[in-house]
Amino acid sequence: MRRSSTDESTYRRSPSPEGKEPGFARGGPFRRYSSLYGRAGGGDAGGAFFGLHANPGPKAAQARYTSPKGNKYVVFYLDLSFIFLLELKRCGMARACLQAVKYLMFAFNLLFWLGGCGVLGVGIWLAATQGSFATLSSSFPSLSAANLLIITGAFVMAIGFVGCLGAIKENKCLLLAFFLLLLLVFLLEATIAILFFAYTDKIDRYAQQDLKKGLHLYGTQGNVGLTNAWSIIQTDFRCCGVSNYTDWFEVYNATRVPDSCCLEFSESCGLHAPGTWWKAPCYETVKVWLQENLLAVGVFGLCTALVQILGLTFAMTMYCQVVKADTYCA
Repeated sequence: MRRSSTDESTYRRSPSPEGKEPGFARGGPFRRYSSLYGRAGGGDAGGAFFGLHANPGPKAAQARYTSPKGNKYVVFYLDLSFIFLLELKRCGMARACLQAVKYLMFAFNLLFWLGGCGVLGVGIWLAATQGSFATLSSSFPSLSAANLLIITGAFVMAIGFVGCLGAIKENKCLLLAFFLLLLLVFLLEATIAILFFAYTDKIDRYAQQDLKKGLHLYGTQGNVGLTNAWSIIQTDFRCCGVSNYTDWFEVYNATRVPDSCCLEFSESCGLHAPGTWWKAPCYETVKVWLQENLLAVGVFGLCTALVQILGLTFAMTMYCQVVKADTYCA
């Protein structure tokens, strides 16, 4: 059935001012279909209807500016890779520091161990050739120079060995044991030094009394070391007795001194008149000599303390580096 001309006029549109087709004018029916096609079919941003493009709908316009999810994963992987590279670099720097401290500590402990070997060797040599050399105390007969050197050398060797092994193996237990042993020695030395300066007068009185008791062992059987020590001291320091040459009178129960007290040594010169003997007391003479060489004694003590502090620093630094390397680079 044909429509009338009046019916057709209702569907006719006058040309738009831009010269576009009526179907593309704003509010035209094609926009609705093209928008629906664009939403349903997922065509280009504006949608299409039989090859004709229209303006995009609100959801299509929003989809145009939404980044795909794949880009987020790529950025996440790149961030992880960057963090991993930073961790590798930090672990590499930590490993380099650990190696440097390791070899420094090994060299330090090797020298420490060699020093202990030298002290032990001197102590053994004194014990073999001089007997109980420098055993002046009757209360502590084993407290000789040879025994002290042997004990000190063996202890230093043991500490140096533990430090070398802990450094080369990077073992936390050995490093901590070395640190604690060296710290114990350092604290013991510091305590002895403090007590010595705090009780100097009492130590002086006790030492003089003990040395006078030791004079009674002079020249007796089994006390060759004490006899040799007193003879060397009186000859080298030109002194006689602990506090005076009269200390020997109680030993011999007579007006007599050892021949080492004579101004000019000769056989049985100790039986001569007191004018031929040294008058200076040995205890005060040795004490004055130590005071005159106090700078050397202080430098020796300071060097010993610095070496121990350096060993403590190396041990704790390497221990921390090993812990850090095990924690972050395992």
